[in-house]
Amino acid sequence: MRTSIWLVRHVQTQSNREQRYQSHSNSPITAYGIRQQAALAHRLRRIPFTLTLTTATERTQATAAAILANRQSPGLTRVDPAWSESAHGAWEGLTYREVLQRYPAEATQRFADALHGRASGGESLVEVAARVQQGWLTLLREHAGERILIVTHATPIQIVLCSLTGMPLPQHWQWRIDLASITAIDVYASGPIIRVVNEVPRL
Repeated sequence: MRTSIWLVRHVQTQSNREQRYQSHSNSPITAYGIRQQAALAHRLRRIPFTLTLTTATERTQATAAAILANRQSPGLTRVDPAWSESAHGAWEGLTYREVLQRYPAEATQRFADALHGRASGGESLVEVAARVQQGWLTLLREHAGERILIVTHATPIQIVLCSLTGMPLPQHWQWRIDLASITAIDVYASGPIIRVVNEVPRL
């Protein structure tokens, strides 16, 4: 018996295009993002998901809805906060340059400590990893043998890959996870098999 987990990063939003920090806030999906939704739906059309998880953001929910549209049996869908993006706190909605201008000391401190540094009111990488790993274990325990779609964000996917491969968490950024990309993992009793990482369907 295997549990198949398909991790999809949401499609492009206006904040993505402007390279702004974006976690809990919503931003309109771009015209390019709409095309990405169609490409994801086509690529995943033959996979019978039994459960779909999204975060509370409009971008993950809209991406999931596009993938599941027109299915006779779309399965269950629910919001799971374990898969939310790192909370950026006071940096939310700012560009990197704006962060350096407004919070220079805080930015220096955060990037000097990859594991525990954080923006004011935000989360550290250690905190995000704890909830993602708990969410992963809960999923395997409660939905063993199912095909699961998780529409999430870059950081949670990177954390899962670090955990499965033994890569140190501070190096999570070395996993490239593009917008509208697919990462697929089959989990057996003997261990996980990573089927694909960062597959971006052609438009």
